[in-house]
Amino acid sequence: MEKTNADLNTVATIGLDLAKHVFQVHAVDAAGRAVTNRALRRKDVLAFFERLPSCLIGMEACGSAHHWARELAKFGHDANSEGSRPPIPK
Repeated sequence: MEKTNADLNTVATIGLDLAKHVFQVHAVDAAGRAVTNRALRRKDVLAFFERLPSCLIGMEACGSAHHWARELAKFGHDANSEGSRPPIPK
C-alpha cells in the first residue's frame, strides 16, 4: 500500500484524497519530486500528519473537507480544499 522514495521530512506539498475508509496521500518535495504515495486508513490519518513538518495540503471539497482541514491545521499544516470547476464553454 505504500511507495516511498525519500525521507518524509522533505515533504513540501501533499494531495489528500478523502474517502470513507481509506485515504490516498501523494506527497512531493520542494522540487516537485514524489516522496510518497500511500493509502492510509481513517484511524491512521491524524498520526501520519502529526509526524510531518508543516506543509501545504490540498484536498477536494466535500462534506468532510472542512473537518479534516481544521484537524490538520492543529498540527500547523496549511490545508485547503478545492471545489470542482464548471466546464468552460467554447
